[in-house]
Amino acid sequence: MTELPSKKQFTEIANGYSENASASRSLRAEAYTDPAWHQVDLREIISRTWQWVCHVEKLREPGSYTTIEIAGQPIAVVRDRDGVLRAFYNVCKHRAHELLSGEGITSRIMCPYHAWVYKLDGNLIRAPHTENLEGFDPKEICLDEVQVEEFCGFIYVNLDAQAQSLPKMSGDLETEIQHWAPDIADLTFAHRLTYDIKSNWKNVVDNFLECYHCPTAHKDFCDLVDMDTYKVTTHGIYSSHMADAGNTPNSAYDVSNATVKTHAVWWLWPNTCIMRYPGRSSMIILNIIPAGPDRTLETYDFFLEEKTPNEAELETIRYLDEVLQVEDINIVESVQKGMNTPAFDSGRIVNDPDGSGMSEHAVHHFHGLVLDAYKRAAG
Repeated sequence: MTELPSKKQFTEIANGYSENASASRSLRAEAYTDPAWHQVDLREIISRTWQWVCHVEKLREPGSYTTIEIAGQPIAVVRDRDGVLRAFYNVCKHRAHELLSGEGITSRIMCPYHAWVYKLDGNLIRAPHTENLEGFDPKEICLDEVQVEEFCGFIYVNLDAQAQSLPKMSGDLETEIQHWAPDIADLTFAHRLTYDIKSNWKNVVDNFLECYHCPTAHKDFCDLVDMDTYKVTTHGIYSSHMADAGNTPNSAYDVSNATVKTHAVWWLWPNTCIMRYPGRSSMIILNIIPAGPDRTLETYDFFLEEKTPNEAELETIRYLDEVLQVEDINIVESVQKGMNTPAFDSGRIVNDPDGSGMSEHAVHHFHGLVLDAYKRAAG
């Protein structure tokens, strides 16, 4: 078992950080490299925040279900017979076997180990050969529930039973998304890209939250959007990243016939990125999944007007997969290597008070939320 940081280390990890972004240093390197901080991330951040699951289309029908893992915890999300969305720890109350796997449609939840059967509301209805047990009443047994919500066309869960609702925590985020993507709930899943990255998840988030690196690392992207209009705004638990589509031909993908002409992107604390690129109506969900101190899994899910991408959308997917992601993965893997050397402890945050794309104030905002979580964990 990895020993968790001491109270002294919790205090020291904030050294150099200032609430004033123009006077602040970044999060210290050990937060990205030490296995102990990775355990804190899983326990105090991932396990206590709203985590993205899927688009509502996957769980619209009674009996539909999907399974996920959050911070190592197996979770099942189901739509019961009355249409109520529910989430449970995906663990049988008899001997802890996994109950559901993958996704699909079912009329009940039956454990594949000893055939204990639960209704879709989590209540146990059948436990074979338990007639002779003393003090055993199946009606007293129910799966452990997890908070679950529909939000802006997607489904999220939170392992923290005391957490506030996502709409309440996220302020104006729902209003923003519905303004820029009013058809989000009507879109359909079309494609998934997956990546296994040799970097801490916070490095991946850091890189996503600033475009200071774009002119150097993403020259195609800087033609795709009008960088002069790029604006980053931070809010309580999210930040918005807005820019107009570029007005000149670019080498990323063709947007000459685009119906959506705004690059509208939101980052939701701590690890969900909601993206609407120029083109046809669409939404891309980037889910950043911590898998180790120096390992991150990513999924890019594309939700489009139709299940089959058109030529322009195939070009968008190709650009993200073969160009933009290659560039970004090389960046964060290089940063992770550098953070494991004695040559780096932390660096200055580059801040533009006007919130331009050439600023790292959204990174600073993220680091503040991380340190808030660390402070709570220290007690």
